[in-house]
Amino acid sequence: MILTGVLFVCVTGIVRHLGSALPAVEAAFLRYLIGLVMISPALLRLIHHKPSAANMKFYAFRGIVHGFAVMLWFYAMARIPIAEVTAIGYVAPIFVTLGAAFFLREKMHARRILGVVAGFIGALVILRPGFEAINLGQLAQLAAAPLFATSFIMAKKMTDKSDPAVIVAMLSLFCTLTLLPGAILQWRAPSVDEIFWLTLTAFFATVGHYTITQAFKAAPITVTQPFAFLQLVWAAALGMAVFNEPLDAYVLLGGGIIVAAATYISHREAVAARKQYTPPAAATKV
Repeated sequence: MILTGVLFVCVTGIVRHLGSALPAVEAAFLRYLIGLVMISPALLRLIHHKPSAANMKFYAFRGIVHGFAVMLWFYAMARIPIAEVTAIGYVAPIFVTLGAAFFLREKMHARRILGVVAGFIGALVILRPGFEAINLGQLAQLAAAPLFATSFIMAKKMTDKSDPAVIVAMLSLFCTLTLLPGAILQWRAPSVDEIFWLTLTAFFATVGHYTITQAFKAAPITVTQPFAFLQLVWAAALGMAVFNEPLDAYVLLGGGIIVAAATYISHREAVAARKQYTPPAAATKV
């Protein structure tokens, strides 16, 4: 999850660099089309191991949901600061954690709830809602958050029966198909420079989706979510260093809360894991 955060911040920085010259739906379409080419070997496996009709419907629905979320995210990224986009996006882990509890029957341990809530509070400290007028970029990101949460819960559900590479490949396929009509309607011939940056975006994002799917396979989704908050720290640092976006005391305070929350949840899960797998002293003498 930590590696995923770094990869997605690379995506964030590139999309911010591209700006709003390219329509959001077209940029998202090209990112997934290029990603689809990159991960095509995983699709070739499906020739001999075809998914069931039920799984194909599941993949298709996830692709539609995620496709709209990505389009909204591209729109927001071109219009509001990186740290702000990332902070608003932290509504998603709340939906993910609640959705995992209701739909995946994962236990809501107190330490997990505390980690997510503390991370969300840190994001609110940075965002400071109510002090500024809400704009279209913020609304787009707010709308994208529950869609991303739905997509991640569906990905977690699929890790029990599908290989992570196949899950990512099917996401790329159905996102590409979902975004195609909008891209055709708003098509503008991309420059060579834009294709280069979108190729880098596709690479980092595709690898990021693979690592996040591996994380979902390795641990309960409620365990992974607090680590997603670390992405805000990387995003704020990138905005300050590359795009001259000011880093104020609220960002530092909120980032500190987020890091503390992720550190705490990591420690508590490690302690719990040792208790679960370490045999009692008497058992070692048998």
